[in-house]
Amino acid sequence: MFACVCLMQEVPPLDVPELLAYLVRQSEPFLDQLGVRKDVCDKIVESLCSSRKNQLLLPSLSSGESTLLDENANDELDLRIASVLQSTGHCYDGGFWTDLSKHHPSDRKRHVAIVTTASLPWMTGTAVNPLYRAAYLAKSEKQNVTLLVPWLCKSDQELVYPNNLTFTSPEEQENYIRNWLEERIGFKADFKISFYPGKFAKERRSIIPAGDTSQFIPSKDADIAILEEPEHLNWYHHGKRWTTKFNHVVGVVHTNYLEYIKREKNGALQAFFVKHINNLVTRAYCHKVLRLSAATQDLPKSVICNVHGVNPKFLKIGEKVAAESELGQQAFSKGAYFLGKMVWAKGYKELIDLLAKHKNDLDGFNLDVFGNGEDANEVQTTAKRLDLNLNFLKGRDHADDSLHGYKVFINPSLSDVLCTATAEALAMGKFVVCADHPSNEYFRSFPNCLTYKTSEDFVARVKEALAKEPHPLTPEQIYNLSWEAATQRFMQYSELDRVLDPEKDDVKLSKTNGRSITKAVSTPNMSEMVDGGLAFAHYCLTGNELLRLCTGAIPGTRDYDKQHCKDLHLLPPQVENPIYGW
Repeated sequence: MFACVCLMQEVPPLDVPELLAYLVRQSEPFLDQLGVRKDVCDKIVESLCSSRKNQLLLPSLSSGESTLLDENANDELDLRIASVLQSTGHCYDGGFWTDLSKHHPSDRKRHVAIVTTASLPWMTGTAVNPLYRAAYLAKSEKQNVTLLVPWLCKSDQELVYPNNLTFTSPEEQENYIRNWLEERIGFKADFKISFYPGKFAKERRSIIPAGDTSQFIPSKDADIAILEEPEHLNWYHHGKRWTTKFNHVVGVVHTNYLEYIKREKNGALQAFFVKHINNLVTRAYCHKVLRLSAATQDLPKSVICNVHGVNPKFLKIGEKVAAESELGQQAFSKGAYFLGKMVWAKGYKELIDLLAKHKNDLDGFNLDVFGNGEDANEVQTTAKRLDLNLNFLKGRDHADDSLHGYKVFINPSLSDVLCTATAEALAMGKFVVCADHPSNEYFRSFPNCLTYKTSEDFVARVKEALAKEPHPLTPEQIYNLSWEAATQRFMQYSELDRVLDPEKDDVKLSKTNGRSITKAVSTPNMSEMVDGGLAFAHYCLTGNELLRLCTGAIPGTRDYDKQHCKDLHLLPPQVENPIYGW
């Protein structure tokens, strides 16, 4: 809701530099598509405003005195425009391609819907981390939380879930998920789990939503949405616009898709198209985007922040190691290891290249490797052909007792965004040897994280780690790795703390005689118009089956199928969404 305050004094109209500055700032989405960076736009706005800086005065509400505006050019411009419009009594509460009848939260608890692209028992980051996020957001009991995960038909479950594990109903899978979670976090998390139809893409090794995912959150609960992997969720999204249905939409970027795509055939060309599609869907469907590290694509509306923590079990292991060290006991009895899904892109290529190049320098060095995956035979064959001292073992949970005794975790991967295994190893009090890469920037503040830039540095760091004992974790370091700290960072950087607390939504820019005028969006926003236009274009394109197939969509994913109707007790798509109803 935008408040209008009528000013009694006459306010001078906007002059030409101010109008040009406002036009530049509102045109940022369009200029960005033309290659004009945001910092360049900010400098232009600052330059236009600086010529009028001493004249931008806000009339007092109670006297003829005036007060200089804040030094920030954007704030100055916001307040100047707000004061002019408020003096006319004008109030704008809509936009081009926006929903004037958007749901407004009542006085009851707010609702957060977390939508993700994978689910347990598939042990992947987008199955595990959103689950923890739901649990810790619900733990505060300040808001209701729903976790929306994909439901796969049995034929797809057999391809995705490990150990031939399948479920006959969503209720059965939900029980599995809750039992797995409670065993690890140690408390009963009060949040709802819902399912949406999904199909498994074999070539991409990922789950693609079938139908309009947003329809599986009832309108009465459509308040705040957290889209885990917003690009992935929206590549082929043909349905309600998230920012129209929800009051605040946050995207969390987990995967460096461009890095994976570049390794494929015609990867450079594919990456070019995917980069622009990712830009389009995140701009059109999110209010805020969080990137876990700078290793990901630079997306619109995005900030960089690690909003993931580690399983409390790992922190307890680290506390035990620290206690043993204080007593003078030997905490680690084994050397180095690597753990990760056995596909080339997960760091195995870099690992084998480093060990092959410095076989003589690392004479006598042995590395245990834990992992399963599609490239297992090829990786092991290559290592054997190069006569490398790698001992391959089956994949296992990182918290497994058999891994506690290792002192050094080696992770040379350059495709990660923020490696969960690296965080877990640090939490357990181990040394970590990893590349000097944006994906590892968050870990550099930990003394047990040893980074390298060259292959020679890699050798030096490995020898250093094997020769020394790790530093015990401090209480501050333990907290920074926890999900409590991650949730706090998430609330801050996603602006959920402001959204959930309406009083923080009023940003006070200037005070006069103890009274204030608040910053308000009082004019049609060109950025919203561009975003709405992109969303409309995307909706039209994803509605065409031929175009969907040409861009790699799974046939029949525009709507869910009969098996999904049966498993999830859904009405047929033609009944749920009649052709005349969209």
